[in-house]
Amino acid sequence: MRILVVGLGSMGKRRIRNLQRFGYDDIIGFDVRDDRRREAYRNYNVKIISSLTNVLKEKPDVMIISTPPDQHLKYANIAIKNNIDFFMEVNLLSEHVKRIIKNLSKKQIRASPSCTMRFHPIVKELKKLIDKKEIGEILTIHHHTGQFLPNWHPWEDYRDFFVSKRKTGGAKETLPVELVWLTYLFSEIKSVFGNVKKVSKLDVDIDDLYQVILEFKNNIFCTMTIDVISIPSFRETKILGERGAILCDFNKGDIRINKGKKWHKIKLKMGRVAKGYGGTTPPETLYEEEIHTFLNSLKIKKQYPYSLNDELKMLKILDAIEFSSKKGKKIFVN
Repeated sequence: MRILVVGLGSMGKRRIRNLQRFGYDDIIGFDVRDDRRREAYRNYNVKIISSLTNVLKEKPDVMIISTPPDQHLKYANIAIKNNIDFFMEVNLLSEHVKRIIKNLSKKQIRASPSCTMRFHPIVKELKKLIDKKEIGEILTIHHHTGQFLPNWHPWEDYRDFFVSKRKTGGAKETLPVELVWLTYLFSEIKSVFGNVKKVSKLDVDIDDLYQVILEFKNNIFCTMTIDVISIPSFRETKILGERGAILCDFNKGDIRINKGKKWHKIKLKMGRVAKGYGGTTPPETLYEEEIHTFLNSLKIKKQYPYSLNDELKMLKILDAIEFSSKKGKKIFVN
């Protein structure tokens, strides 16, 4: 299987590592930036091609799109036109995803978006606890994810990559990442009330704080805070049920359960975080399992656990949250 990785920034290099971890060695890298092409060749010894026309002459079987989110549509359309199965990192623009779905409708190729947090050990364990009603029926949830934007990529100026652009801001990018697993565990979302704004002095034109009330279709409520201002970083969840509470610290890999007497702690094996990263960055094992699952879905024609239509639902929720903030009222999600 010949695999083309488009975009050799942070995520593209991670995907090369993931592929090499599972023994894939027919990898081609492409990026418009020469410095990233040279770094990928130096660090991973993969074939690098600087011209997209020449890349397509290599006839890749699979394309992994790891560019900034606002460029996904361009490369997805190239994959579709050339009948190449493809995987995309998180999308942020619902109109782009609608167009990709439409362009795929008359094709037989497979396309899947990222759902990294579905593979998180805490999410897997929570699924078991919720299914067996460990704390009874769930009543309400509070979730907070926050990491100071300059700490996302300590090796580069935070103002120089896509998380500092209004359309693809860091807090905006994080929100659908969290919605993926929250909707997986609890239910689809019925309504939202959002408060979206910039509150910090970061030198960027983005909203750095999303405060949201989510109403799930099963009548559970969740208050959620997503920010790029937190020092230190947080990814924590509190779940209240009829018979107790569950506290999750994603950064530490801890789940604590209390049913009225004492706290019981579950310590999960988390794996290593890639060198240079910290804060809320998940372990490499999540990304490895995700890309392995995608490639297996192509080999054995097994369904990948998250579709473009699923992602479109998450982006419609994101759109509704931002619209709610502008209008100052609750918005029902179609």
